[in-house]
Amino acid sequence: MRRTAALAAAALLASLPLSLGCSAAEKAWDCGKLAVQITSDVQKVQSAALHADDDPGAVDTALGTLGRDLDRLGKQTGNADVGKAVQDLRDQADALRRSADAGSTPDLAPLVSAAGRLSTVCTG
Repeated sequence: MRRTAALAAAALLASLPLSLGCSAAEKAWDCGKLAVQITSDVQKVQSAALHADDDPGAVDTALGTLGRDLDRLGKQTGNADVGKAVQDLRDQADALRRSADAGSTPDLAPLVSAAGRLSTVCTG
């Protein structure tokens, strides 16, 4: 009986690193999936900005979608690097919205760069 308990305890301890590894892998997978979605959102923002004359509200709609996905990613991660990348992307999206609201041509490069940093953090 004592040997069975010892074997069960050993098996539990041996499986612990695997379960922790799977949890980390799942979080990385979720972050990666959301990073891909956010990259798609950024592409939609770019397209909307290029066609703002045809549909002025499209930029606001695309930025709203990006903001919701950033909120979702921010809530799912406890990783400081991901949190910093999300906040950087959010700051760039806010700057883009202010620029669009002011009627000036927005500079999309900082938003694209911030999305690239987020992808790197999630996949690296």
